[in-house]
Amino acid sequence: MIHSILSTLSGFCVSTGPIAEALQDKSHEVGIIQKKGENVQKMPLFSFFIQCLVLHIVLLGCIVTSACATDMPAESNAHLFDSLRIRLAADGFDVQQIKALYSDKQTRFDTKGVSLFLVHSEASLNYDQFATRKSIHKARKYMRTHRSALRRAEKDFGVEGAVITSIILVETRLGSYTGSRSILNTLSTMAALSDAKVRKYLWRHVGKKSKLKHLEYQKWCDRKSGWAYKELKAFLTYTAREKFDPLDIRGSYAGALGIAQFMPTNVIAYAKDGNADGRVDLFDHADAIASIANYLKRYGWKPGLTGKKAYKVIHRYNHSNYYVDIILKIAKKLKG
Repeated sequence: MIHSILSTLSGFCVSTGPIAEALQDKSHEVGIIQKKGENVQKMPLFSFFIQCLVLHIVLLGCIVTSACATDMPAESNAHLFDSLRIRLAADGFDVQQIKALYSDKQTRFDTKGVSLFLVHSEASLNYDQFATRKSIHKARKYMRTHRSALRRAEKDFGVEGAVITSIILVETRLGSYTGSRSILNTLSTMAALSDAKVRKYLWRHVGKKSKLKHLEYQKWCDRKSGWAYKELKAFLTYTAREKFDPLDIRGSYAGALGIAQFMPTNVIAYAKDGNADGRVDLFDHADAIASIANYLKRYGWKPGLTGKKAYKVIHRYNHSNYYVDIILKIAKKLKG
């Protein structure tokens, strides 16, 4: 940065751009640059260079300010992952790969994303929007489009296409919105909260906005950091196995990914290669359909399941009564 600034200052007489144009305009004004045949009174050379110096001081200030605005965020929180990197290396992840991953400019401590955990309320979500006539129409169209994959899933796992489609509708609007937050940043940020210094850093930023008292916040950090670390390890294992760049994968604020919105540990345990292309890709519809079906089967779903039993199985997918109610309601409409 210093080198580029010095280069700019030393080469101002031959440079181009807004600053150079301003200087040239000023030189015409004072008579330093004289058109042929003109007789113009010239300002003393010393005064001209004083004005040049003032302009370049302004330029220097702009460059430094811009540099700070661009570089500071990444540099100021990179150290928050130091203890996390050590833990990952101790658990067998490649030291150089971890170093490169957490040195990348895309890897950041996601204060805003993690703060959503402290304000999220399941009861405030409007699940009824998924049971409207328009939504049901779209779901039926989805079932026609992916008929082969849904039939194959029902044959292999015994789960009706209407139930699978209902889940995909509610989770990601039939795969049209799978989330925009970096999974790596989300899980790394929460996992890093096992470090007392990192907790203190986050509390300074979210404490006043949180409904939690400080002691409750500490307990929350204990619980969430342990959970997130397991999910982070599963995420890194999955991306390495399937040759995905972990920096490229986006998902929910909670770290769920793909059309099925699986947490990484569930990806490892239940995800399936539905299109038989040799790769498990939860952003592929066939893979997502097969993975949901396998998950439900593993938790007890089978043909002819009673309503009470079906409720319990769906509840394992999402521990919300509101969620289970709407899934079964949509599935009933799709069957009708």
